[in-house]
Amino acid sequence: MRKVIENYIYPDVDENTRYIKELLENNSDVVFREFLCGKFKCSIIYIDGLADKILLNDYVLESLMQESHRIKRQEEIKEKILSVSDLVEETDMKKAIDLMLSGDTILFIHGLQHCYVLATRAWPNRGIGEPANETVVRGSREGFTETIRFNTALVRRRIRDTNLKMIRKSLGVRSKTDTVILYIEDIVNKDVLKELMERLDSINIDGILDSGQLEQLIEDNKWSLFPQIQLTERPDVVSSALLEGRVAILIDNSPFALIVPTVLVQFFQSPDDYYQRWMYSSVIRIVRAISILISILMPALYVAITSYHTSIIPTRLAYSIAASREGVPFPAFVEAIIMEFSLALLMESIVRLPRPIGATIGIVGGLIIGQAAVSAGIVSPIMIIIVSITAITSFITTNYEISFAFRIIRFILIIMASTLGLYGIGIGCIITLSHLVSLKSFGISYLSPIVNLYKGDMKDTILKYPIQFFKKRPQYMHTGDKVRQK
Repeated sequence: MRKVIENYIYPDVDENTRYIKELLENNSDVVFREFLCGKFKCSIIYIDGLADKILLNDYVLESLMQESHRIKRQEEIKEKILSVSDLVEETDMKKAIDLMLSGDTILFIHGLQHCYVLATRAWPNRGIGEPANETVVRGSREGFTETIRFNTALVRRRIRDTNLKMIRKSLGVRSKTDTVILYIEDIVNKDVLKELMERLDSINIDGILDSGQLEQLIEDNKWSLFPQIQLTERPDVVSSALLEGRVAILIDNSPFALIVPTVLVQFFQSPDDYYQRWMYSSVIRIVRAISILISILMPALYVAITSYHTSIIPTRLAYSIAASREGVPFPAFVEAIIMEFSLALLMESIVRLPRPIGATIGIVGGLIIGQAAVSAGIVSPIMIIIVSITAITSFITTNYEISFAFRIIRFILIIMASTLGLYGIGIGCIITLSHLVSLKSFGISYLSPIVNLYKGDMKDTILKYPIQFFKKRPQYMHTGDKVRQK
């Protein structure tokens, strides 16, 4: 067998076909079809299941065989016979084989030292549907699929600008996963784009199978609890991010797009906020912020107050709490850990079970476990109320990863509250804020625009101003074209 490193295409069709057969032996899905076009021997090679057989039969084989009498020289096959709109000449055998493994078809013609690669990709795919994890009341119902060209089309449909660029890269030594980097040339932060390209070029791994793997390879701080790259299934969210000067990454076989750089405020915003009137959006954002604080602090505050600072509780409430905890054999700390751990188990089981069963298990399991725990005297009724409120408020976050980070912080604060009381909670909050201040995403501060104190950027944080006030793009992004609206 010829060495792969030669990457040479011989003018002899039989030699090229023999080489690919030896290279891809024991692969039943590789199809070889040899035929004559006039006096020239030809061969097409494709992957069954990835290539469009109808296109090959009707517009390649049929045309070449029926019109073969018109052919006097090999170049006329491309010029007069092939009725395929998208084909390229390839002189590198390795590149041609890589394209074939992606669904294209190789056409060898005797006497030519190059081959034609026909665009015949037509693998099985899922239709465009509503995103499962980012539902909205008002807005688009379209979501990304696992087919990268469908996804780029959904973005192109929303931004019909010649400055919208889509750069293709192949990641993974063995998987050769198609990846597309999207940005608007005259808006994007050039430093962010350069940094992203350098990180992508430095990746040397055998396979990238999903956007989650790529996210872990290019994020700034691999030890942080907080996600530094935003994930989304929605093309309208990607389009909005591109118009702010950010960069999006689409990965073949994944319905999730990556958006960089990312700041903490983005995880508290929903597409609904921009499609509804500003008053509704502002109220919902305030509710969202309060809910997040409750979900993080409430169990820890309960442990700290009942264990160390009972004097700050009103007398009647203190008597009520003491009466509800009568007979409970565990201290408040153990009580909180038991219920938080049970809640985490229940939420994880709901995610893993089929949807119809998961919804039922979530409701029934929560009721049964809570009632049984109180009846057995393991936990107090007030702890059930606190954990229930914590669970409800934690669901209001729009991103699963950030809610998981808050869940871990909640456990840490409970432990610190059990040892140092309110001082422990204060120390835990200071450490968390210090970490957030030092965290960056592709050179952009994670707490922007709060730490930057750009007056214009504060119009889209906890409160959302009317859309007429958004005259410029975010200042902390340092974009090219800074004017959004005149």
